[in-house]
Amino acid sequence: MAFRAKGGRLPERVDVAIVGGGFTGLAAAAMVKRLAPTKSVLLMEAERVGNGASGRTGGMVLAETAAGNLPGLGDVLKGYREILRELGVKADVEVPGVWELARGPRSMEGKAVHAIERSPIEWNDLGKLRVVKKVPGGAVNPGKVVAGLARAAQDGGAQIAEHTAVEKLEFSHPVRLHVQRRKPGSRGVERNVVAAEQVLIATNAGSVELGEELFAGREPAEPKLTFALATARLGEKHLKEIGLGSRRPFYTVDLPYLWGRLLDDGRLIFGSGLVPGWGESMREESRKKKGVKFSKDRLWSGLEKVDVRKGEAAERLASLEKRVRALHPALEKIRVTHRWGGPILITREFMPVFRRHPRSAQVIVSGGYSGHGVALSVYLGARAARVMAGKFAEEWELKAR
Repeated sequence: MAFRAKGGRLPERVDVAIVGGGFTGLAAAAMVKRLAPTKSVLLMEAERVGNGASGRTGGMVLAETAAGNLPGLGDVLKGYREILRELGVKADVEVPGVWELARGPRSMEGKAVHAIERSPIEWNDLGKLRVVKKVPGGAVNPGKVVAGLARAAQDGGAQIAEHTAVEKLEFSHPVRLHVQRRKPGSRGVERNVVAAEQVLIATNAGSVELGEELFAGREPAEPKLTFALATARLGEKHLKEIGLGSRRPFYTVDLPYLWGRLLDDGRLIFGSGLVPGWGESMREESRKKKGVKFSKDRLWSGLEKVDVRKGEAAERLASLEKRVRALHPALEKIRVTHRWGGPILITREFMPVFRRHPRSAQVIVSGGYSGHGVALSVYLGARAARVMAGKFAEEWELKAR
């Protein structure tokens, strides 16, 4: 990922402060400077840009949210491609459609599904896994998206501060952000307070901490670690044999969940699995509290510190590998070249959060994409930019049907 932040001292006051250096935050920073060049923009990332889900995704782009098409959402795929084009981001976007797969007669939401005639995919995965539908979508090179958005933001005049964590917000006017910044090449830290007229919280899995009651009580959400692996290259003959001659990405609409896509060089990515299991840790705490208080030691519920080579994470990866080899005889002896995990934020009913913070109209919170964030995050980041630049007059918050 060819991007290097310029750094520099943190300003005491800015027009727009963005918390999170992933797809959402980078798109918002770049678009604010494009729509309102005179506004000062500071983006703060606790690690390096793309450290979270944006840098560890499989790169599948989908047309809707995990909760489906929501009122006022618009055309995500079309908007995504237009945003990348407008910002000059070249990211190998291909949208040939995506296969939805299922084993049984119903999806995980209880909807009736039926395998199509002459399904190109017939895999063994706790039942016969077949294609039930083709939906709009495709794939993108996520590393190129992160680097391209970051360059567009920085070249446009936004300041990107890496290794800069926002510890808490004061909901005054302007909003005051308490910041801890690690000094390059040392273990020392410096603490600052940055005042901002408008704030976007775009840390997704980390948004639980700063989003407070938006991710607790009636709308609980929980950060998870999801897993993926990449195989060695398969030739065209093998790809056709396993049903991926069309080169379309795929995901299951019933459980156990499985998704995957083909890379340009013929390697396959497969993904599945969540740690901790649904209903654990933050969910229990959310039931007991009206809001989740911030604690830097519990950021992302500790998932950032998980070593995927050990414990339950390693077991999940081993299980995924065994599962992939059993899908089809052509995959039985395939070599696995890479294994990794990445954080996502799963919400109940899979409803993403994109709305004003309940304690301040000057703060927008975006997160909870539930695995559908590759295109949606950039799309909503650009929408947040239009709101903060005063270019979005109609109602912009996402609400359930």
